[in-house]
Amino acid sequence: MHRFVTIAGASGLALALAACGNNPVDRGLSGAALGAGAGAVGAALLDEHVGRGAILGGAIGAGAGILTNQSQLNLGAPVW
Repeated sequence: MHRFVTIAGASGLALALAACGNNPVDRGLSGAALGAGAGAVGAALLDEHVGRGAILGGAIGAGAGILTNQSQLNLGAPVW
């Protein structure tokens, strides 16, 4: 059950946060960074392996950032 909650939480956070930038590369990079952070925090809160949570969240965030466009999900310009 903990594994499902970790995956679901990391997926939700990564999808919600993966949207900074105007092109697919910026969106993928920002999505990966935000997703990795969200996955690590979610895993830590659920006493799961933090590294796995970060990898899973980063992968989901990168995918969400690359597969969405600015009109679908927009959190503004990236920091860089």
